[in-house]
Amino acid sequence: MVTKDNHITLLLKRIPESPGVYQYFDKEGQIIYVGKAKNLHRRVNSYFNKDHQSSKTRQLVAHIADIRYVVVESEQDAFLLENNLIKQYQPHYNILLKDGKSYPSICITREPYPRIFKTRTINKKSGEYYGPYSFGYTVEMVLELIHKLFPIRTCNIPITNDSIEKKKMRVCLKYHLRNCCGICEGKGQEEYQQWIEQARKIIKGDGHEIGKQLEEEMLLKSSELKFEEAAEIKHKIELLEQFKSKTIITNSSAKDVDVFGYDEQEDKVYISMLHVHNGSIVQGQTIEYRRKMEEEKEELLAMGMMELRERLESETKEVIVPFIPEVFDDSLHVYIAVGGDRKKLLDLAMQNVRQYKMDRLKQEDKLNPEQRGVRILKELQQMMGLNTLPRWIDCFDNSNIQGTNAVAGCVVYRMAKPSKSDYKRFEIKTVEGADDYGSMREVVRRRYQHLLDENDPMPDLIIADGGIGQMHAIREAVEDMLGLSIPIAGLKKNDKHRTQTLLFGFPPKEISMPVTSEVFHLLTNIQDEVHRFAISYHKSKRSKAQIHSQLDDIQGVGEVTKQKILQHFGSVKRAGSAPKDEWIKLLGKSRGSAIYEQIKAKISL
Repeated sequence: MVTKDNHITLLLKRIPESPGVYQYFDKEGQIIYVGKAKNLHRRVNSYFNKDHQSSKTRQLVAHIADIRYVVVESEQDAFLLENNLIKQYQPHYNILLKDGKSYPSICITREPYPRIFKTRTINKKSGEYYGPYSFGYTVEMVLELIHKLFPIRTCNIPITNDSIEKKKMRVCLKYHLRNCCGICEGKGQEEYQQWIEQARKIIKGDGHEIGKQLEEEMLLKSSELKFEEAAEIKHKIELLEQFKSKTIITNSSAKDVDVFGYDEQEDKVYISMLHVHNGSIVQGQTIEYRRKMEEEKEELLAMGMMELRERLESETKEVIVPFIPEVFDDSLHVYIAVGGDRKKLLDLAMQNVRQYKMDRLKQEDKLNPEQRGVRILKELQQMMGLNTLPRWIDCFDNSNIQGTNAVAGCVVYRMAKPSKSDYKRFEIKTVEGADDYGSMREVVRRRYQHLLDENDPMPDLIIADGGIGQMHAIREAVEDMLGLSIPIAGLKKNDKHRTQTLLFGFPPKEISMPVTSEVFHLLTNIQDEVHRFAISYHKSKRSKAQIHSQLDDIQGVGEVTKQKILQHFGSVKRAGSAPKDEWIKLLGKSRGSAIYEQIKAKISL
C-alpha cells in the first residue's frame, strides 16, 4: 500500500463514482499519465490502496503529486477524451504511438492538367491523396491500369492553357507511342478532365461504374459502325476486368468494411487496418505502439482502431476484428470472423500485421544484432518459465554404429549463437555396446565435473537431442551424481527425424511452438548442429579405424615411412611378399633389413 499525503488523500475522497478521465501530474506540474474509467473513484483509488506487482505501476504512483479528472456521460466519451489527451500531451507513462515506415499513396495533382503518380510525401496543398496502401504492388497495379486506359501525361512540366496557346512545348516520344494524348500541344483538352475523373473513381474502388460507361460507349460506337474505336474500348474493358479479378477479394457479403489485424512482441504492439470498398482493398496501414504500463490488448486494439480510422478517414460502419476491443462506437457493427469472406479478410489483415512486425524486427536486428538474440531467448525463457535468461545453452548428442566407435558431442550456444570454440567431443570410455542413456550419463557427468573442478560457471540450460529417456539420463548425471540444479529440456522429433516439440519439466511436458517462430528456428538449428558435430566426430574415428594398417604395428614405421612403403608397393599384401633386396633398396641396408624381418614375422601372406 502506498502512503498518501494529505492533498492526495483529500482528492481521492472527492472523486465521484462516474465515468470519466483522470490525469496524474508530477511535482513539476507535468502530466505523466492519462487514464479512463467507468467508475473514476474506484479506478483512481485502486492505484493507492493496494500493492502493485508491476514495477512500472509502483514507479508511476511514486511520482504522482496531483490528480485531476473530467466527468463524462459514457465510457465511449471517456475513451475519446482519453485518446485526445494522450495525443495532445504524450504523457511519459502512457503507450507511445510510433510512426513506422511511410506507406505509398497515390497523388492527383492540383494542376490545370493533373498528373497521377505514387508518392510517400503528403502535401495536400499540391494535390489530393488516396491511400496509404500497405501493399506496394496494389499501387503499381492501379497506376498501370490508369495509364493503359487513359493517355494522361506523366511528365512534370508545368502545363497551362496559356502555355498551350503560346505553343511553348512540343509532344514527346510518349505521344508517338500513344501513351500520352499530347496535352502540351492542346490535344485531348476536352477529354482530359473526364479521364482524370474516371481515374479517380478507379482509385476509390468504383471501377465497376467505369466498366458500365465503357460498355455503353462500345455499344454506341458499334451502332455507329465505328468498329475500330469499339475494339479499342473493348480492350479497355478487358483490362479493367483483369484488374478487378486481381483486386476484388470478396463477394456481396462484405463490400465496405474495415478489417483489423493485431500482433505483439514483448512491449511492442502492432495493429493494421485494411479498408475495403466494393470488395477491393483501397487503403491499408499499420501502426506500432510501445507499452508503458500493463495495458490490455483489448484497450490497445480499441485505440488502434480509432487512430487508423481517423487517419484513413473511414466512415464505414462494419468492422472485422480478431477479438472484441475494450470500447467501440455503438453505431459500428463489429464481427469476429469465423468463416467465409470475412475470415479471408481477417486472415489477410493478420498476415499483413505479422509481415510488418517481421520487417520492423529485421530492421532493428540490423541496427543492433545482439538485440535479436536477446529477444529470442526472452521468448524461450517465457515459454519454459525459466528464472533466468538462457544466455548459455549446452546441447548433447551421441553417435555410434551398433556400439562401435561410440562418441558424443556437446555444442555450446551463447546469446543464441554457436560458440564453436567451446564445443566438446567425448570418446565413450566406461560404457560398452549401444547404450545411449549410459553414454549420455557418462559424457554429461564428465562435462560438468570438469567445470566443477575448474570452478567455472555452469550453463543456463541443457538440451538433449532426444526425448524423455535422454532427459532422464542427463538429470541423473546433473542432479543425482553432481548435485547441480540446471534446467533440462529435450527435443522430440517426428517420423522424419525433424524437430517437432520442446519437452521441459519432470515429468516432461510438451511445449508447442509455431514452426515459423524464431524460437523454433533456434532450437532446430541447435539440434541440427549437435547432430552434425557428433556425426562428424564419429565418422572421423571410424575412418581412422578403417585405414589402420598392419604397418602401424611395425617398429620403426611412422606415418611418413608407411606412406613411402604403400606408394612403392601399392598395398600391404604386396609389401609382405616383396624380396629383401627390394626393401634394402627402398629403405637402406640396416633399416630395410630390420623392417623386412618384422614384416615376414607379423604379416600373414
